[in-house]
Amino acid sequence: MTRQPPTRTERKGAVNQEQIVRRFERFLRTRSLKLTSQRRRIFDRAFGTHEHFSAERLYEWLKKEPGPKVSRATVYRTLALLLEGEFLSALDAGQGELVYEHVLGHHHHDHMLCLDCGRIEEFSDERIEELQREACRKKGFLLVSHDLRLRGYCRGCARKRELEKKTSTSEEMGR
Repeated sequence: MTRQPPTRTERKGAVNQEQIVRRFERFLRTRSLKLTSQRRRIFDRAFGTHEHFSAERLYEWLKKEPGPKVSRATVYRTLALLLEGEFLSALDAGQGELVYEHVLGHHHHDHMLCLDCGRIEEFSDERIEELQREACRKKGFLLVSHDLRLRGYCRGCARKRELEKKTSTSEEMGR
C-alpha cells in the first residue's frame, strides 16, 4: 500500500512525533547530551499515551514493556529535560507526586482536579479564554502563557461525600 502525501490539513495540523523527536535531539545537543536508546524509549512512551502519568507510573510501564532497560533515575532525569525543553508539562494534582502530559501538537486545555481520588478532567471553554485575554488587555498585560486548574470533587467523589454527610447527619440525629 502506498502512502498518500499529507493533506493540507495534516500539513498545517498537529506536529508529528518524528518532528518532536528531532526537536528533542536538537534540545539535547544544546546541553551536550545525546538521544540515547533509554531517553528515546522514555520519550516514545511519554508521547505514546494520552493520559496523565507520574514518573513512577512511567517507570512501571517501561519495566513491563520490552526494550532497553531504563533506570528510575534515568526516567526522572529525562522527564526533567522534557520539562525544561517544554515538551511536557507537569501538574501537581495534590496526590503527592507530579503528573505529566505531552503538550506539543495538542490544543490548549485546562484541568479539573479531584481532591479525593486525584482524577484529572481536561476541559476547554472559549468563553473563559476570552475573559482571560480581556483581563490582560484591560491591564496592559502581555500574556505569554497560562494554565487554569480547578480543584474540587469529581462527580463520583462528590456523591460519596454527600452520602457520607447524610449518613453522619442521620447518625447524629439518632443519638
